[in-house]
Amino acid sequence: MERIWQKVKASLAAQIPPYAFRMWIEPLKIGAADSRMQIHCPNLFFRKRVMEHYGELIRSELNRLPEGPVELDVVISNCNRPDIPLFEPPEQLPLPNMAIQPHYGRLLRQDYTFDQFVVGKNNEFAYSAALSLAVRKNIQHSSLFLLSKTGMGKSHLSQAIGHQILSDSPAERVYYMTAEDFTNEMVNSYKTNSVNVFKEKYHRGCDVLLLEDVQYLTGKGRTQIELAHTLDSLFNENKKIIFSSCCSPSEIPKLSESLRSRLACGLISNIDPPDYRMRYRILTKYAKANDWVIPKEVLEFLASELTQDVRQLKSGLVGVSAKASLLGCPIDTDLAADVVKNMICKSETISIGNIKKLICKYYDLSPKELISRSRKQALVRPRQIAMYLARRYTDQSLQAIGRSFNRYHATALHAIGAVEEGIRQGGMIQRHVEYLCKKLEAGDY
Repeated sequence: MERIWQKVKASLAAQIPPYAFRMWIEPLKIGAADSRMQIHCPNLFFRKRVMEHYGELIRSELNRLPEGPVELDVVISNCNRPDIPLFEPPEQLPLPNMAIQPHYGRLLRQDYTFDQFVVGKNNEFAYSAALSLAVRKNIQHSSLFLLSKTGMGKSHLSQAIGHQILSDSPAERVYYMTAEDFTNEMVNSYKTNSVNVFKEKYHRGCDVLLLEDVQYLTGKGRTQIELAHTLDSLFNENKKIIFSSCCSPSEIPKLSESLRSRLACGLISNIDPPDYRMRYRILTKYAKANDWVIPKEVLEFLASELTQDVRQLKSGLVGVSAKASLLGCPIDTDLAADVVKNMICKSETISIGNIKKLICKYYDLSPKELISRSRKQALVRPRQIAMYLARRYTDQSLQAIGRSFNRYHATALHAIGAVEEGIRQGGMIQRHVEYLCKKLEAGDY
């Protein structure tokens, strides 16, 4: 059987990507040497992944060998100790209304696990890197930087790592938070004279750090210094660190070189927008997870129309299901079209020029005033909102947006952050942005 398995592995190595072979096929070990081939997996998750993605391929290769058809069993055991009795533990039932709570920081969402993440060409490398970091003790890289636009799955993968580590090792001290959370905690520690407690917590009391939205560290000098010291301590202890951001370390403005080098020293993995096939698979999986019966033609319609990001896809599906339930009407493409028309951002017709025109009209400014060097509040706020809308509705880079308003990209990033903070706080900025968004999406410039 060992010889047969080596032939199968050689054939599989030629058919699947090298990193997938190293992660999922290489660790498999041959078991009992009778008429049935018994393959050992280290855990239930590993077995499920192998059977779902490579089970049919392995069986096909076994049946094509000259030795004749061989039955396949994939079981759970200690792959390094085949003498240990084999068993498959029953799947643990989830406790009701329970979410995994890291030792410090925010709760991990229950549905943000590796099982619920849809893998495709746009995110396969990021998924493999995240899973490898989560399940392996001895790894070449202890740091991972997840890079993508908003709504592409960075938070899902980051939290999935936390879920997997806490599931395998509940005693691990996993901290999940945003860069803003870290900043606020540090500032509070200085105000309350508890800096030593803060440093002890992160330097010696942390095993896994999941830090989201690191682009908002821009310009926060004291936070950057403290975070750089924290990362040094974690790196020296070979702790696991996962960052996420919509900007690469080299693109984050007003970032100290010491922190920039630490953010970039690990593996940087990009997540690209999903294509049509991937969007359809995401919708199908999400509908199945929620026990929604959605006609195929509706899923195909949503996948073709909602192209902005994964969050928009799920929101569209929720909207269709909710509207059908509330109105008591069947789910069809007409209903889906009615939901989608209120969601689609007409980005192909919205340009920075259109945004400037609307802002000048709404705030009674001239185009020259909008891009002037003046720092009067009556000009600064409209200019910041215009930059925010340009980032939201166009595919232009920060550099291009900054140039359009006679500013550097660092100023554009600061402006976008200021408007986002104003939206979170509610009030006038939120009302202005909501009104302007409706105008842009309706094509009323």
